[in-house]
Formats: sequence, C-alpha cells, structure tokens
Amino acid sequence: MSSCSRPTSRKAACSTSRTSTSRSATGTPAPRPASKPWQRHAVPSPLPARRGRPAGSAAGLRRHRRIEEHHMQWETVIGLEIHAQLATQSKIFSGSSTAFGAAPNTQASLVDLAMPGTLPVLNEEAVRMACLFGLAIDARIDRQNVFARKNYFYPDLPKGYQTSQMDHPIVGKGHLDITLEDGTTKRIGITRAHLEEDAGKSLHEDFQGMSGIDLNRAGTPLLEIVSEPDIRSAKEAVAYVKAIHALVRYLGICDGNMAEGSLRCDCNVSVRPKGQAEFGTRAEIKNVNSFRFIEKAINHEIQRQIELIEDGGKVVQETRLYDPNKDETRSMRGKEEANDYRYFPCPDLLPVVIEPEYLAKLREQLPE
Repeated sequence: MSSCSRPTSRKAACSTSRTSTSRSATGTPAPRPASKPWQRHAVPSPLPARRGRPAGSAAGLRRHRRIEEHHMQWETVIGLEIHAQLATQSKIFSGSSTAFGAAPNTQASLVDLAMPGTLPVLNEEAVRMACLFGLAIDARIDRQNVFARKNYFYPDLPKGYQTSQMDHPIVGKGHLDITLEDGTTKRIGITRAHLEEDAGKSLHEDFQGMSGIDLNRAGTPLLEIVSEPDIRSAKEAVAYVKAIHALVRYLGICDGNMAEGSLRCDCNVSVRPKGQAEFGTRAEIKNVNSFRFIEKAINHEIQRQIELIEDGGKVVQETRLYDPNKDETRSMRGKEEANDYRYFPCPDLLPVVIEPEYLAKLREQLPE
C-alpha cells in the first residue's frame, strides 16, 4: 500500500473469549447454526422484562398485537448505518491518544483543533483495519480511494468540516449472513464502508445554562458501515447489528463498547403497503447505542408511520431522536433543514493506493 501514512498499532482491544453468548430462558445455551465463528453471537438473546413493567402487561400485549396486525398489511424497509470506532492507539490524522476517559481537551493536538498551518497524516493502522473488515464481508476493496471534506457547522467540529469519504470509499459492496431467532439465515447486503474522523462531544449536563465542548474524541477513526435496505423488521435489525458487533470484535478492530460510544447506529425506517415495489418516505433515527433501544426505536417508528398514513397524513423525510425514557422518537430536523454537505476531495491528503500484494498478506492474517 502506498500513501502518506503513519504506522501505529496496538493489540486487539478484546478477545473472542470475552464475547458473551446468548442463553435460553432456562439458562442453557441456545443452538446456533453458523458457518463462521462470529455468527455464533448473532442471535438476539431474550431480553428480561423491563423493571416495573410485567412482561405480559396488558398494554404491552395490546401493542404487540397491534404491530402484528399492521405487519399483515404493511412491509417495513430498514437500512442501517453503523459507526464503529477503530481500536487504534492514536487518531486517524494526528498522533493524539484515543484512550477513553481522559480529562476534557487533554488529548487534542493542533491538528485536531484545526490550527492554521497544520496538515493531517493518515494513520496506516486505520487503513489496515478497514481492509480487514472488507475482506471479512467478501467486499470489493478499491485499489484507489479518496478522502473528501464534508462541510457543516457544529460547535464540536472545530474545522468546520469532517474528513470522510464519499465517491471513492475504501470498502465497496459486500454482504453479511445473519442468523434469525428461528435458526434460519438471511443475507444482508452492505453498500459500502468508509473511513472518517469523529467529531468532538458537547456536554450539557454539567453546566447551568451553558454547554461545554470536549475535543478529545475529535479525530478518532471511525468505520461507517452502510447496509442495503434489506432488513424487514426490528428483530432482523438487531440480529444484523449483533452480527457486525461480533465480527468487529472477532477481527480485533473495535472493542464494541456501546456504552462508551465505540459502536452506534443510525436507523433508516420506512413502510409501504405489502406488494408495492416503490419505497416509502424514510425517517432516520440517529445515534442509537444499545441493542434493546435499536429494537424499541424501530418498532415505535414503524407504528408511528403506519398510524400517520392510516389517519390520512404523510410521512416526511426527517431526522429523529429516540428518547428511551418516554419510549418515543421525536423530530430533530426536517428535509428542508438538512445540511448541504458540499463534498469535495480533501486537498491535504493524497489518494490512498492499495496494492493487491498488500491485500493478499492481509487475507492470510484473517482469523479462521
């Protein structure tokens, strides 16, 4: 591989021996037909009853029956965007540490702060990890990929743009087989996976009437994994996210700690009458960071859209947030307020050329 790159590495953040396995309600391990090791962890495990609400409560049963009735007439279409934080020792374009839990703004370099005159240097380990993921999902890996600037304003984005990939991502089309609850398998297409830098973090809880900005996370390497709209239910979505979670942990490229934001998910949800070929209008639920919340957020959004259409309304394309305390999604911004990101090639980074010999060596390193 040839590019202006900086090698850095660390041991895998976790081992497969620490990965938990699903268990049946009786405590005995559930059977898992799987053709690949990481698929042993792809079956959603039964969830305990929510505290304070009996598993068989009347309200819960009525809602479940209502969803089942609606699913007889409607088809759900779901596509997921998963952001996996890569387990590199330093950031994607600077030498700053990626260690979690440091005091605010103690791990932000001049490059991360976008000071004038600073230039990014690509982290070679991030490229290696992205290629490893591409090989694991049988994807096409482009020989030449290009970084682009995604322009938008937000207080925790000091550059005024995010360095990402658009027209020439590092990983092209691939697929992942997931195991469903009934033991059957389903193939989910993966459109692309591309490298990008994370933004900083806004802190609202610790300041009365103000917000704080922590830029420790700015520049942390992310692999954004975009699925095809092949998912048809919330349970399938959870099975897919669990399969991705198990795979990135198995490869050692992400620790998968969802509580710390190492793996989070944007859910694109739409509904259409059964038999209709055309997709419905989608809503995107941003930054869902647990398997349970993914299922609940998608089910709520499905129900909201169906009820809206049946009452004579129209679903609008918008970004929504899931509130786990109220168990509802709420609008964040509509299509007319969406950003025009004005992508263009990053002038500070050369195209990354990945030679076939480099991929051949990586293929030999793939775990069995």
